[in-house]
Amino acid sequence: MNDGEKPNLIGKIKDKLIRSKETWAQEGRLLTGQPDNLHRNRLPPGQKEVKNWPVLDLGVQPEVKPENWRLQVVGLVENPVALTLPQFRALPQAEITSDIHCVTAWSLYDNHWQGVASRTLLDLVQPKAAARHIVFHSYDGYTTNVKLDVFADADVLLAHSWNGAPITREHGGPVRVVIPKWYFWKSAKWVTRIVFHEEDKPGFWETRGYHNEGDPWKEQRYS
Repeated sequence: MNDGEKPNLIGKIKDKLIRSKETWAQEGRLLTGQPDNLHRNRLPPGQKEVKNWPVLDLGVQPEVKPENWRLQVVGLVENPVALTLPQFRALPQAEITSDIHCVTAWSLYDNHWQGVASRTLLDLVQPKAAARHIVFHSYDGYTTNVKLDVFADADVLLAHSWNGAPITREHGGPVRVVIPKWYFWKSAKWVTRIVFHEEDKPGFWETRGYHNEGDPWKEQRYS
């Protein structure tokens, strides 16, 4: 999908949902004021465990056929790449099991992911010395930002499978980002582009009142 084929995000998102979540940020909804900085508990403050994976999006669930999916890794890198799905899956594969913590206060334990570790991509593209930040771009127009050292953590990967099956469309398939230590809005669905920058570039929710990082144990829900 080229730029001209991308959905008009603002024209299709759930405007009422966006306004509601912006209000949450303004009011500090769900904050307990009791951070767990030492990770004493598996469940971060303010979270409730669920048994099924809720579906959350901006009102657009792009249908990305596997044969059309592309991942561009560009910006401040020595070796920019554009990978097809077979090329992506031909890279060394990794598996992790991790919990999901959503900023809307649900947590899902013991998710088994398969995909490509972030460190494998970093070895492939070789970030330049000036690279400090990353922005993920999704097929629905969504963006979110993380520091390079967050992306480089050992448990971060781009996942194509969840619990032994391909990730479904509603959960971000064919490939999504998984950053287990952060609230899950940082784990972009339908990822198609990863851009390395020198300066920080806050994404969709970060410019709408949400925290620039998103550590669940520190209750970094909002800015």
